[in-house]
Amino acid sequence: MIRTKTIRRASLCVALSLCLASTANAQSNASGSIYGAGGEPGSTVTIRNTDTGLTREIRVDANGRYNASALPVGKYQVELKRDGQVLASKPEVLVQLGAGSEVSFGTVSSGSGATELDRIEVRGSAMSPIDVSSTDTRSVFTAEQIAKMPIGRNINALALLTPGVVAADSRYGNVASFGGSAASENAFYINGYAVTNPLTNLGSTSLPFDGISQYQAITGGYGAEFGRATGGVVNIITKSGTNEFKAGAQVLWTPESLRSTPRNIYYPKNGLSTDGLLYQNLSVQETDSLTYGAYVSGPIIKDRLFFYASGEFEDQDRITVGTRGNTPNGYSKRNYEVPRWLAKLDWYITDNHLLEFTGIGDTTKQNLSQYSYRYTDPDAFKPGTTKNAGYYFEDGGELYIGKYTGYLTDNLTLSALYGKQEQDHIATPWGYDPSVVFVSDSRNNPNPVRFGSYDQLDFPDAFDKTDGGRIDLEWRVGTHTLRAGYDVQNSESRAGEMTSGPGYRWIYYNTGAGNENSTIPGTGGARGPGGNGDYVSKYVYANGGTFKVEQKAFYLEDRWQINDNWLLSLGIRNEQFQNFNADGIVYVEQKDQWAPRLGASWDVFGDSSLKVFANAGRYHLAMPNNVALRGAAGSTYTNEYFAFTGIDPNTGVPLGLTPLGNGPFSSNQEYGQAPDPASVAAKGLKSHFQDEFVLGMEKQLGDSLVFGARYVFRDLRSAIDDMCDWRPAYYWAIENGYSEEVAENLGNGLGNCRLFNPGEGNTFQLDDGTGNLVTVPLSAKQLGFPKLKRRYQGIDLFLEHPFDGRFYGKVDYTWSHNYGNAEGQLKSDVAQGDVSQTMDWDHPEMMFHASGNLPNDRRHYLKAFGFYQFTPEWRFSATFTMMSGRPKNCTGIYAGPDPDSEFSNTVEYGGPYYRYCNGKVSPRGSAGTTPWVGRMDLGAAYRPSFLNDKLELSVDVFNVTNAQTAQNYIEYGEITNIGNPYAQTDRVISYSTPRYVRFALRYDF
Repeated sequence: MIRTKTIRRASLCVALSLCLASTANAQSNASGSIYGAGGEPGSTVTIRNTDTGLTREIRVDANGRYNASALPVGKYQVELKRDGQVLASKPEVLVQLGAGSEVSFGTVSSGSGATELDRIEVRGSAMSPIDVSSTDTRSVFTAEQIAKMPIGRNINALALLTPGVVAADSRYGNVASFGGSAASENAFYINGYAVTNPLTNLGSTSLPFDGISQYQAITGGYGAEFGRATGGVVNIITKSGTNEFKAGAQVLWTPESLRSTPRNIYYPKNGLSTDGLLYQNLSVQETDSLTYGAYVSGPIIKDRLFFYASGEFEDQDRITVGTRGNTPNGYSKRNYEVPRWLAKLDWYITDNHLLEFTGIGDTTKQNLSQYSYRYTDPDAFKPGTTKNAGYYFEDGGELYIGKYTGYLTDNLTLSALYGKQEQDHIATPWGYDPSVVFVSDSRNNPNPVRFGSYDQLDFPDAFDKTDGGRIDLEWRVGTHTLRAGYDVQNSESRAGEMTSGPGYRWIYYNTGAGNENSTIPGTGGARGPGGNGDYVSKYVYANGGTFKVEQKAFYLEDRWQINDNWLLSLGIRNEQFQNFNADGIVYVEQKDQWAPRLGASWDVFGDSSLKVFANAGRYHLAMPNNVALRGAAGSTYTNEYFAFTGIDPNTGVPLGLTPLGNGPFSSNQEYGQAPDPASVAAKGLKSHFQDEFVLGMEKQLGDSLVFGARYVFRDLRSAIDDMCDWRPAYYWAIENGYSEEVAENLGNGLGNCRLFNPGEGNTFQLDDGTGNLVTVPLSAKQLGFPKLKRRYQGIDLFLEHPFDGRFYGKVDYTWSHNYGNAEGQLKSDVAQGDVSQTMDWDHPEMMFHASGNLPNDRRHYLKAFGFYQFTPEWRFSATFTMMSGRPKNCTGIYAGPDPDSEFSNTVEYGGPYYRYCNGKVSPRGSAGTTPWVGRMDLGAAYRPSFLNDKLELSVDVFNVTNAQTAQNYIEYGEITNIGNPYAQTDRVISYSTPRYVRFALRYDF
């Protein structure tokens, strides 16, 4: 093949100026593009999907270029035509999600200078190793790659193969941290529709794993069409039907008999009474899993209407055990049934107008049976035989998405999408009788009174709902590609908990004899009961409601080809967030949040062999619905106190009640009403947002390797959290001439935890005790908190061998540093799940000595994966990861006043949450790190040729070396007072998963 620099430079110009729509777009499309130099102006380039027959004809423009954007992912044939004659053809071009595939044509002149039309150069490959038309950073895995590697069958397993992504704390479940952000700061999409958990932002909807066509993770440099993520963006494109009827089935089995024994957890050896005792006997835990599924696809009308349908069912049995204690604890048998389904319909009305409809079902059902048991000695475990409790859980529902794509002209493309999802959350107790009142005994009684199995229950009608849509328009004008779009995403969640039974419970107490003439502390003035001091409380608790979040945005973007080698992307996005309480009233609103985006790509030699790119941008994130559940919901929390003459032996209910004071009484003044929406958060509350800067390069090394390097800097500029300190408002009121009573009321209002922007001045509206709201402006100094800081710096290096028919492999190394005084929306040190309402900013003392290495700081992370087609029948594969440990802390009781702090006082707050340990300053991360974690997974597959490669038998061994490493530890150094160590300090919380084996049998008809 004859190659000329002129043709290569023309190809680059097309890649940068005409394929601008191919930049990854997780929110709006499921497509890629084909572009290139098309020879003489007036020629036609025909692009045909080899599976569906979808055909586009693009006229070569005056500059000799063409571009076909917004193409469904898949394989295409590309032909150059002139006067109806095919001059050149590229038979197989792979279009990947969010990427551009270059196919360039050029005529070759004879020695006399005359053009020979029958000699056409074709440049391009099915999988171009370097896409010079993008300025972001992404990883894409196709269905073929996913099927050939030994990985877990879940979205998070794929995310962990992406550079800069680390596993989040194990107590959050199967989620990940992208680029130093909290695990709740990611966005997930299926076929362009957001499926992130609307209540907590942790995790997402799933689908039959074999229904994934392509998986994309974007870790930096998102274009203006993106928003609502300060971590990473995950986009999944499902499979579609083709002109060929296909069907298949598979079975996967993970037997308990081949699972290694989990490591037991012991109390630390610290010289205390529990020294070295068995804390949790994990060796008796069991897991056995069977998954089976099937798919069918094909044409309804050839070249026009296609269907794809798949189903997957997982049946898993687990035995889990509780921990050592003085009372019987849980030995639990769990059965999980996880049915998932996917249905996809693609209708090519014409080659210029496409419709697609997607339906997905994702439900997890769990039957939980609990039994009594005791740890009888340090090394023995004897489960009981009596079932004392149980639950039936069901979580999930259905998702439906519709999308239209219109190629209105060669240069004008319109797309529109709408989706809707509903998920129910059912928790039904086993043997639960709502007429039974729960009774407990807080007296020092050798035979305590106890009736009922459940003191509190989740709302029985909990749910999550989302709906949303977007519209995007792309118009190419000369060297500019102009894009504009508008999108809406709404979410609604119902959640909460309440006292079981008839809505109240009885709790027995004792104050000691001889208290007839005194009041009981903490009871709101209740009189002493007399006699032996026994009294009882009628306790009522309920908290929750239905909450909403509405998010809207529009964006404008110009991707400008400056010259043959340089592409510049200029974009702006405007975000608007509204959070509603259970009464449908806005309690937090952010408008006109401008997010500029700038990206550049430089093809250094003009032949796509070396790309240098850079980008900078700002990214915003809204608060999820659980913030309203915690801070803006109507709440009832009351106690009513009585003396009693006896106790019913059959029900435990007190008899002969005599009121001990006015009631009901609430220490938090919560009688079911929601707090005033204007008082829940600081006025003009800014959203959580982050600035990001990226500089990177990719270089071809010969014909078989690609090397890349990237530097990332992320700076969290604003966050939302809650503060619960009465002092700033109280002191402000006294200084401004308010009475002591009003000052106390304002202080109590702020002390009830209000949302604010940490580390800066905030203005609150607080109740003065009469229902009147007083505006209280407080500077950062008056609030006493340090400036917010979370920064991430990372250097990614990778070496990749694209698949050549036999071998694919990639090695990635990331050095990173995640540091500051706050993780973001979460607090992984203690796995606190209250998104945007962590304990970090409750009181200024919490932030003393809080700067250091943050929980997701994994300084070194090596990832390697690939597969080798040893023979046509045999394939071998492997993945390997090695990462350094995360920071450890030693926290304890506040040991102030602190002479090094500007905000220092003698007030002590309870709890072992402060950066002091055994009376000494203990800065964040100063207790060392957890161990390095390494894991090797191996796989082998056999496809017998005598069955025409339709049958595949495979086995995957995960964690081959059975390296069970401590993932996290108890970081409380003391719990009662200075100098009194905690018996569980430095106890392991969890170990990494032991070795297990998965067998699979698959048959494709």
